[in-house]
Amino acid sequence: MISLYDGGVYLVDGSTIVPESEAAKIKVLTGREASKEQAVKGTIAYSILEKHNTSGNMEQLKLKFDAMASHDITFVGIVQTAKASGMERFPIPYVLTNCHNTLCAVGGTINEDDHMFGLSAAKKYGGIYVPPHIAVIHQYMREMMAGCGKMILGSDSHTRYGALGTMAVGEGGGELVKQLLCDTYDIAYPGVVAVYLEGRPMPGVGPQDIALAIIGAVFKNGYVKNKVMEFVGPGVASMSTDYRNGVDVMTTETTCLSSIWCTDEDTESFLSLHGRGEDYRKLAPAEIAYYDGCVYVDLSSVKPMIALPFHPSNAFEIDELNANLGDILREVEKEGARIGGGKASFTLTDKIVDGKLAVQQGVIAGCAGGNYTNVIEAAHALKGQSCGCGEFSLAVYPSSQPVFMDLVKKGAVSELMEAGAIIRTAFCGPCFGAGDTPCNNGLSVRHTTRNFPNREGSKPGSGQMAAVALMDARSIAATAANGGVLTSALEFDCWDDVPAYEFDASSYDKRVYQGFGKGDGQAELVYGPNIKDWPKMSQLAENILLKVCSKIMDPVTTTDELIPSGETSSYRSNPLGLAEFTLSRRDPEYVGRAKEVDKLEKARAKGEDPSALEGELKGLFEQIRAIPGQEGTGMMATEIGSVVYAVKPGDGSAREQAASCQRVIGGLANITREYATKRYRSNVMNWGMLPFQMEGDPEFEVGDYLYVPGIRSHLDGKLTDIKAYVLGDKVKEITLYIADMTPEEREIVKAGCLINFNKNRIGNR
Repeated sequence: MISLYDGGVYLVDGSTIVPESEAAKIKVLTGREASKEQAVKGTIAYSILEKHNTSGNMEQLKLKFDAMASHDITFVGIVQTAKASGMERFPIPYVLTNCHNTLCAVGGTINEDDHMFGLSAAKKYGGIYVPPHIAVIHQYMREMMAGCGKMILGSDSHTRYGALGTMAVGEGGGELVKQLLCDTYDIAYPGVVAVYLEGRPMPGVGPQDIALAIIGAVFKNGYVKNKVMEFVGPGVASMSTDYRNGVDVMTTETTCLSSIWCTDEDTESFLSLHGRGEDYRKLAPAEIAYYDGCVYVDLSSVKPMIALPFHPSNAFEIDELNANLGDILREVEKEGARIGGGKASFTLTDKIVDGKLAVQQGVIAGCAGGNYTNVIEAAHALKGQSCGCGEFSLAVYPSSQPVFMDLVKKGAVSELMEAGAIIRTAFCGPCFGAGDTPCNNGLSVRHTTRNFPNREGSKPGSGQMAAVALMDARSIAATAANGGVLTSALEFDCWDDVPAYEFDASSYDKRVYQGFGKGDGQAELVYGPNIKDWPKMSQLAENILLKVCSKIMDPVTTTDELIPSGETSSYRSNPLGLAEFTLSRRDPEYVGRAKEVDKLEKARAKGEDPSALEGELKGLFEQIRAIPGQEGTGMMATEIGSVVYAVKPGDGSAREQAASCQRVIGGLANITREYATKRYRSNVMNWGMLPFQMEGDPEFEVGDYLYVPGIRSHLDGKLTDIKAYVLGDKVKEITLYIADMTPEEREIVKAGCLINFNKNRIGNR
């Protein structure tokens, strides 16, 4: 059972939940009155944030992190941005892993060129370089970097090491650049929600089952959005740290900001096993701690789960699904039809055979599925079994070379291979569509992190569509043993016989470049032909004219829809090349529209008359000059750019390219009802775009122009009640607003992007 408390709660002695409305009970339990002001400081999160805050004001945090991590579809852009901003060295340990563009199978040499760039950056600036196939980003950070009381920032949304006592945050590249320049991560003090665990998981119930049950309970209502999830309660001790890691990494799918767990002897054993016992300290709430909410989880009641397409929150018990196959699958088909937009079809009910669901593929991989415990349990379930010789296939990706080595020593790899599974190296590809993509109209069950539309190789605009359902490795193994017929792990009785893990660091010792503090400033960066500098971007003008180039009315727009993952990853080092794919699977005409608008701005910036390219502009400026107070507005002094409207954009990845791709082809703003995640909104601002919001439905269409006067003045003052005007047959006034921005964020947007902001600072010193 999972239940959500309505309002805040106090946690007394780490074990008793007292709703805020019943605070008088605390005196009975402890003999003293509860002070909310003091109890707020009693969370684990507060103590870690206080330690890393440099502002002296716990309401407005300016955080400095202990370490950072990026992978090979983000680190090139980050290093390029920091270099352009004046960086001379990596001031904190910065791990560059190569686990996304690992295969080097697309685009000639360009993926390996990114890897060589990363190695040269580690040598020049003093970084830590993890070569391809050695470890996925988050497993390496768990094994070698995370520790109790630390904070780590990563350019991947699943940067989560809370089970090791580390508050970790996944953000866009701009926030990592700020740390590389010795600046801070600025944020208002976040809410903290207790996740109170009681009982212990049933045999066969894995970390993905626990995670999906929680995500299903909190995602749609935004219960933990942009908050810290703090895992407490007696149930924590029922899970090994390896198991906890599997739950923790999935907290990203709740849209929380970060996570943190109580630590104990098992945490200490994990750190000691990895040669870092000194990084352990016991973390627990104070005797009385106050939380802004509480998610109560009875672990013993959670059953094997499945998250059907197209989101991890679309979660059902496997038994519930099997009992209502037709009804539930038809609802998913309706969503598939909407996503396909008439260009591609996707069906599930045709996969019901003799009353059971037949799936085409299983995958156990990455930072969520490839952990030692998950793979061992899957191997035990498949010992002496067969995946069959039909259309179903199973692939297993251990999360790191040390994990792979011990699985070999324990015999798990041979057990899996004998059953017909394919064993691969550490790789994140199955999570974002660059590895083991299913067949057209296929259904894959995966112990990975996400199952968004357009993520698993689907290209609806080209008539190709497939889908992923998320499951735990144990139920995937049970399904594989039944030849691909969806099966709950509870139908097997081979669980919880997990031999102790033996960590061997020899592959890291021999292959990982440890360069922190050893940078050679005279060394040269190694550039391949696909690695390009960021194009120049101009500062924001006082008045702007925006052309609506896309309008998306879906309830949520993911970063995979803003810029596709998968095969486009090879172009992440080429800003203009990648921008050609912007919204390509959601609104294929967007790029062409935006580039036409960008031509107008480029002409204006060169002193040429943009109305020579777009005659409509003359009439539009006549309308603008008729607006009271705008009589003297000139075309040559008004910046022209494109704008995207989406109801709730940015769910999913931290990748900054979801915003930068709009910017480099002339994007000046987003207009939304709300932003799905803080990290996407941060990316929008770091790339110099205005993060507008508005109440109600938009009163404009694609192709309309919006005029926003005095925007720089708004950024110097109040961000509410920003008047804008829809131009057309007649002028229509609308009201926009911008949620709170830090002083630095205001200056970044006015400068036109983070690079410009940093150059201006250097020039003013």
